[in-house]
Amino acid sequence: MIVVTGATGNIGRPLTRALAETGHQATAVSRHTAQVPDGVRHVVADLAEPAGLKPVLAGAKALFLLLSGDLHAIGASPADIIGEAAAGGVRRVVLLSTLGVATRPFGRTRIAMRALEDTLRESGLEWAVLRPGGFASNALWWAESVRTRRVVAAPFGDIGVPVIDPADIAAVAAACLLEDRHTGGVYELTGPEVITPRRQTEAIATALGSPVRFHELTRDEAKAAMTQSMPAELADDTLDILGSPSPAELRVSPDVQQVLGRAPRPFADWAARNVDAFR
Repeated sequence: MIVVTGATGNIGRPLTRALAETGHQATAVSRHTAQVPDGVRHVVADLAEPAGLKPVLAGAKALFLLLSGDLHAIGASPADIIGEAAAGGVRRVVLLSTLGVATRPFGRTRIAMRALEDTLRESGLEWAVLRPGGFASNALWWAESVRTRRVVAAPFGDIGVPVIDPADIAAVAAACLLEDRHTGGVYELTGPEVITPRRQTEAIATALGSPVRFHELTRDEAKAAMTQSMPAELADDTLDILGSPSPAELRVSPDVQQVLGRAPRPFADWAARNVDAFR
């Protein structure tokens, strides 16, 4: 059995589906009740309380660990999840980390994630670490304005990064969970090209078959919008990357090709598959 945390998200959903389609028993873990593919067990659990995962992890052979906000919840001890996995007989853990631990290692969130990576390395378990850059699915932030006004409002319209399709992250995760050859691998995951918000807007318009206007926000305007759903520190951190990506953050990684034997999907593919969100 393979346990997938964050199973209702942009990565967890396609990962759980892929495991089920290949005949592997999977347990989908999420904070709230959700629909899962046929044959997949679903468990509601809070990763901020690792002890509650004992019955979920007992008898599992592998764990996909996606923490999101659970990494920073008050009183959270994500390293204990790895301990519970080892105690429950889990043999392999694939951790979703972030490219930022390599490109901007001194931010508070990256320091915490790096520490968790180190805990996993020292756990005695088989492991792999995935470090994706920006997600193509972050474009869903624009979905309401595209639906209602046919406009994308974003800062830094002509500065891009090589965003990755979450479905490609899921495919790499599945390979790392199932194939021994990826044990000890640290994979930096990006899309196939640097793409700007203005070009993302064009791809969304093409998928819709109707014009979408791009409106460039100032940094202050963007921060004001972002802090409605995230801490100001994280908003500033994100804007620093989007506005001044480092050479390492602009690099197109070969790792998706290395793991999957194919190139990562371009943003236009993601937009076409998710076009209903923008209609």
